[in-house]
Amino acid sequence: MFNFYEFFAGGGMARAGLGESWSCLFANDFDHKKSATYRANWGDKEIKTCDIRTLSTKDLPGSADAVWASFPCQDLSLAGGGAGLEGERSGTFWPFWKLMRSLMRDGRSPSIIVLENVCGTLNSHDGKDFAAICSAFHSAGYRFGALVVDAALFVPHSRPRLFIVGVHEQVPICSDLELDQPILPWHSRTLQKSHSQLPAKVKKSWVWWNLPVPKKANKHFSDIIEETPTSVSWHTQEETKTLLEKMSSVNLEKIKAAKKSGKRMVGTIYKRTRTNEKGEKVQRAEVRFDNIAGCLRTPAGGSSRQVIIVVDGNKVRSRLISTRETARLMGLPESYKLPENYNEAYHLTGDGVVVPVVRHLSANIIGPLLSNINFVKKVA
Repeated sequence: MFNFYEFFAGGGMARAGLGESWSCLFANDFDHKKSATYRANWGDKEIKTCDIRTLSTKDLPGSADAVWASFPCQDLSLAGGGAGLEGERSGTFWPFWKLMRSLMRDGRSPSIIVLENVCGTLNSHDGKDFAAICSAFHSAGYRFGALVVDAALFVPHSRPRLFIVGVHEQVPICSDLELDQPILPWHSRTLQKSHSQLPAKVKKSWVWWNLPVPKKANKHFSDIIEETPTSVSWHTQEETKTLLEKMSSVNLEKIKAAKKSGKRMVGTIYKRTRTNEKGEKVQRAEVRFDNIAGCLRTPAGGSSRQVIIVVDGNKVRSRLISTRETARLMGLPESYKLPENYNEAYHLTGDGVVVPVVRHLSANIIGPLLSNINFVKKVA
């Protein structure tokens, strides 16, 4: 049984991924609605709802083997304003790290610290934000490395995310956990470029983590669809017609091909602003039938809500993706309790971390590192 703290916890999806062999000592999120969902699923013993800037080491019980922090992505996202770690939201990394340094001064250094965020972190401020995070690990006496993991390897959901795994310098790393050089798919070209731009002294603390490639996911997007969802309703024929009218000729050809396929085809649609042949900005509906959903995003506007389209012969139906379907895309179990409000549930899942990805990292890197500590202690 390993112990952990979970920061920027949301609905506790990292906790779901770590599983029952882990014991949560403390969890934190500033959002009261997300915290309510956390309590509904995990109880109210560990979660504290407050701004991370108000926390001190006195709030953190015991000593954590690991810390998980999925800090806000808005200022690091390619779709964001570009404020990066100087932004109000993504900038909360710094008070989080200040809290970690305070733990270290108290003699309670976590053996492992894991950060999760969007891949835009690598390019933010021409790589300076990523370098700042890496320098923070190096200065604190941690070896560290990053991986880019796409959730599509585990669930029918295209969601690449950056994971930085830091391990305290006193923790031994088995040779089979690190590589001499980067490999795909975990170490993307962008990640390799960002690594090459790090200061020489920081590179000395870098680890190319060795993560096994999982077996191909056997679940398709069409497998998770609810025929009679309770959180949304199927569109009227007129609403579906209006949606089709927003498609370009290329996307309409996809619909025609689906009709001719002779089988039931399930796709997803995102509404996006595009420039037409006249140079005017218009809203377009773009469809995909590759049995993988587009990346869930928080519903800041109507365009961010993913739409499902089902083509069965000449019959075409459409509707918003349901809240349970979004939970399935995140790898959450059917027993997971979601908010009743649609936007709250979509926001919760769209902001979360994919459960099977956490589970894979835990089983193949985090867990083995901690087990090695216990083995060394027993031998000693």
